[in-house]
Amino acid sequence: MSTTTLTADQVRPRLDELTVIDVRTPGEFDSGHLPGAHNIPLDHLDVALSALRAAAGRGDLLIVCASGARSAKACERLAAEGIPAATLVGGTTAWTQLGHETDGPACNLVNAPGATWAMDRQVRLAAGSMILTGLIAGRRWGAARWVSAGVAGGLIFSALTNTCGMAALLAKLPYNQPKATELEATLAALAG
Repeated sequence: MSTTTLTADQVRPRLDELTVIDVRTPGEFDSGHLPGAHNIPLDHLDVALSALRAAAGRGDLLIVCASGARSAKACERLAAEGIPAATLVGGTTAWTQLGHETDGPACNLVNAPGATWAMDRQVRLAAGSMILTGLIAGRRWGAARWVSAGVAGGLIFSALTNTCGMAALLAKLPYNQPKATELEATLAALAG
């Protein structure tokens, strides 16, 4: 089963017909998402398979993330389970660049108290902090520069493969996890 891709302009007129699953972290989802989207973070996809199978039986599934990389991964996983789904090309970034509406705050949520930063911002902070720490510590202990080199190499690998190991690790932090009750409510609504 191959993965279907849809552009934002193809999705917009069909949005009410689609079951939209956003596989970003809850903080990213809360910062703005496609109208009517359900949040099931990528690392919780296996728990949601039966609910997604039920939802796919009632209509088409559209899987979204920020850029399309995580949603493509999710579609591959669903295809392996015999669940048809399409991915949004360019993700929510392409959606908002075209001026399509989103649910969630219209302002910059990262300044709100208790707000979780978008994953790409978390990665930039973590990578930059590690590189800077390696360079500063390297003034006293030369081997610490290898931390900077390792992170730089990881960023290059990330760009070449369109994957991000650091984002996968950061996604496991407690503030990037859905509350159990929210995930249960989402799964119940999809299984409906």
